[in-house]
Amino acid sequence: MRCGIIVDDALIMRARLREILEKDFSIVAEASNGNEALEQYEKYKPDFITLDISMPQMDGMDALQKILDAHPDANIIIVSAVGQKQMVFKALSIGARDFIVKPFEADRVLKSINRLFS
Repeated sequence: MRCGIIVDDALIMRARLREILEKDFSIVAEASNGNEALEQYEKYKPDFITLDISMPQMDGMDALQKILDAHPDANIIIVSAVGQKQMVFKALSIGARDFIVKPFEADRVLKSINRLFS
């Protein structure tokens, strides 16, 4: 079973993503900011990571860049709120594989993750 990490500063958003993903994937860790995301990525080397853009301490854009610098083949899905279109395009140009928008639609989330491995 493929494994992933969920990164979002909002506990409720992490819980919702976990609820959607745990049917098909093993969630090995969660993180609430970019610093924790880097630590968890290094520890678990997951098959994928969902990464929120707006977080305290280190935002998703900085974490995206740092993870990809160390692991160019990382499968990173950016999580954004409506209205962050410019940031999403920037994230995709840096190397994010896809994006999902809050509030989450289960079908869209699963489609995005599954597309990484097809």
